[in-house]
Amino acid sequence: MGVVNVTPDSFSDGGRWFTPGAAVAHGLELLEQGADLLDVGGESTRPGSRRVAVEDELARVLPVVEELVDRGATVSVDTTRAVVARAAVQRGAVVVNDVSGGLADDDMYSVVAAAGVVYVAMHWRGHADVMDDHDDYDDVVTDVRRELAARVDALRAAGVHDDQVVLDPGLGFAKAGASNWPLLARLPELVADGFPVLVGASRKRFLGHLLAGPDAEPAPPLARDRATAAVTALAAAAGAWCVRVHEVAGSADAVRVAAAWQGATGAGAGPVDDDELAVDEDARTGGSTR
Repeated sequence: MGVVNVTPDSFSDGGRWFTPGAAVAHGLELLEQGADLLDVGGESTRPGSRRVAVEDELARVLPVVEELVDRGATVSVDTTRAVVARAAVQRGAVVVNDVSGGLADDDMYSVVAAAGVVYVAMHWRGHADVMDDHDDYDDVVTDVRRELAARVDALRAAGVHDDQVVLDPGLGFAKAGASNWPLLARLPELVADGFPVLVGASRKRFLGHLLAGPDAEPAPPLARDRATAAVTALAAAAGAWCVRVHEVAGSADAVRVAAAWQGATGAGAGPVDDDELAVDEDARTGGSTR
């Protein structure tokens, strides 16, 4: 999943693709680098960021979604708002990637149920301006699994089918530092819960702290891509359904390495082949995702 930030204040790219034309061009470049899915977002969720007006989010996202779909891309919309999700799906998005897992908007589940699209429910404990205050866990893996299971129960109650649901442990969200590593190391436990798992480690601050120099200053976001690719390889080997990344080429290679490694060792089912992903196949043939 290649990231297309249509924002002026993203932590990773600082608004380099804020205009629709630049965002579309960047998305097409990510496809050439090996992305299967483009995740278009119009609201930054970097630590400390404030919410944007819904009208601004719609104006940023919809032209980019529509143009990328017209150019043959499989598109996801990165939003916590039901109205944005509905409008993006109407313009051809086939995945709703909601970092709040539905907790930010009571109408989100009904929109997803009616549309029948794939829905990524991320582990979340609060908006970006307060999320670091909620980095408090007894056992982070157990707690995240329990809280994601509650989201699944709520999705089912709203009429969303299990085969629409993807889970995301929410690296970096209410997890400022060391809490992220157990989620990665014990990723097979999340995979074993029976839902596809999306991993979004790309350029996040816990990688910056890992790569800090002698002065203890975290490595800047653009210096974290090699570490991101290393996480991608390990996540793919652990059975992740998808990785969400800013720099696609390195992670696409990392997925190939993980698949070849598993194939050679007979370690069992590895990452799902692109052609087996329902969201990709259905989008390419112009049909429903479900």
